[in-house]
Amino acid sequence: MILEETYPLLVDSTEFPNNAALSKRAEKTLQELQLLRSQYKTGLSETFHVLPKKEHWQRDEGLHGGGNRLLFESSDAINAASLNISCVHYQDISEKRLASANALSAIVHPTHPLAPSMHMHISWTELKDDTGYFRMMADLNPSQPHDMQIVKQQTSIFQKAIRVAVKEDELFDKGTTAGDKYFYIPTVKRHRGAFHFYLEGHYRNFDEDLELAKSVGRAAIDSYLAAIEMGLKQEATETSIASQLEYHTLYLFQVLTLDRGTTSGLLVHDQNDVGIMGSLPRYVDTDLLQSKVDKISKVKKPLLVAIIDILKPLESAGSAKCEVTKTKKAKLAKAVRDFYKQTPEALQLQASGDVIPPTTQNHK
Repeated sequence: MILEETYPLLVDSTEFPNNAALSKRAEKTLQELQLLRSQYKTGLSETFHVLPKKEHWQRDEGLHGGGNRLLFESSDAINAASLNISCVHYQDISEKRLASANALSAIVHPTHPLAPSMHMHISWTELKDDTGYFRMMADLNPSQPHDMQIVKQQTSIFQKAIRVAVKEDELFDKGTTAGDKYFYIPTVKRHRGAFHFYLEGHYRNFDEDLELAKSVGRAAIDSYLAAIEMGLKQEATETSIASQLEYHTLYLFQVLTLDRGTTSGLLVHDQNDVGIMGSLPRYVDTDLLQSKVDKISKVKKPLLVAIIDILKPLESAGSAKCEVTKTKKAKLAKAVRDFYKQTPEALQLQASGDVIPPTTQNHK
């Protein structure tokens, strides 16, 4: 297949520096990820009537690629949302195993409490021995009790869409089993979301796997936009708003104390800290975080204490509610990185599916 005739030139040096280092497989994946993000951006913009702004970052001043993120700033419609694409490559460093890594990582937290959050990650990692693998994640994260009728309906729509996209029952079961394992939070004995799909280290045939990744991505986006529309038709109440703040606090807790992908990204480099922290909701409750200090494992207590110390409540709020600003995101990223560098044994307590990805090893 002559890729240049099939795919328009979407990858340019202004967006992704030194992309000539990419293989045809990596370039093809990156183009498809851009198309997926464009679909997502359009859907969110039409739903919420807002447009994102674009921010760029570079790895080693662009020598080894970089990326950009579309940010939907906090508003009456969106609590927090970031659609990130990254393209990193190390063809000029013979000691590194990694040839390139291309990823779309997206998280959306709507402001309306009956509109659920959704996290999606699709990536292709290519090694210098010519092997490679896909990672596919899609999880629906309602902030309300999962037994609510509206939440059941939203979850059903999302789950059915992913099942149809995956096609194979065995592969779907593998992804949901790994997802449920990965997003389980032992401290509170519950899952982060209502539905989780996670394929790690997946490779059969590149073209077929890329089609699967595209199908999963499209299904997640389309069904999620439908779930949002359902939620926006509901009336927000004081109870649902309080539940959302409690859930967003749990979300931040999971990301900063358990999420292996977040930690791996922070340990690999410090050149996109705010972007990696783009998954965090805008507001959390520090009293709720404090209540988990005595429940979390002893080895991780210093990390949680450091997180709470960074997240100062809004004085005007008259409560423990605090805003997760860009400055605090940078401080949180450093706190997580410093903790795991000083306490590497704590990495064994992080979330995992059925496969632990060798992300940090690939970048060494």
